[in-house]
Amino acid sequence: MPNPNRGSCGYQSNEFEPEYDRPSKSELKRQMTALQKMGQELVDSARDRVKRVPMPEDVRDAILECQNITNHEGRRRQMQFVGKKMRTLDEAEVALIQKTIDSWKGASKSETAAMHSLERKREKLLAKDEALTELMAENPELDVQHLRTLIRNARKEQAENKPPKAYREIFQILKEIQAKNKAATASDDDAENDYDAEDDDN
Repeated sequence: MPNPNRGSCGYQSNEFEPEYDRPSKSELKRQMTALQKMGQELVDSARDRVKRVPMPEDVRDAILECQNITNHEGRRRQMQFVGKKMRTLDEAEVALIQKTIDSWKGASKSETAAMHSLERKREKLLAKDEALTELMAENPELDVQHLRTLIRNARKEQAENKPPKAYREIFQILKEIQAKNKAATASDDDAENDYDAEDDDN
């Protein structure tokens, strides 16, 4: 007769097996690749920007050193060292660096959009005489005679395939107008905030 208790007081074969919660090899490789890519992005960025990124000093030094190396093999070795340093960062540090890089990309997008807007305005000035009238109405302090000469010269440059000297100068003038308007808007916002703060105090 079989023993009814057989097996009931034993232990499962997997009961004392260790639990593996470490990342898989493929996951570790993905993480290493992502950190190496992040290190490369930082090396390719402007030094002033890199200096402002919140990260350990030894990691920043490795990145700045890599930017200084022009020799291909030397740079490749230093890049490997940068990758090694990036792997010493904890999750919070990596997240903070990524957030900073993402903010640069956002700024770059808005800068590109602003530049395209100026280019469209310049093309409009060259295509339609009314565009200059509109520009002068919005910015009466501009020298209309100088702008007319620049527009005429820019049209001539395009027609005769000459270096775009006047064409570029028009862009610079439009850029200065944009910067001035941006500064005025920021000043108005500050004044409004001060006014709101006074109301709150009262």
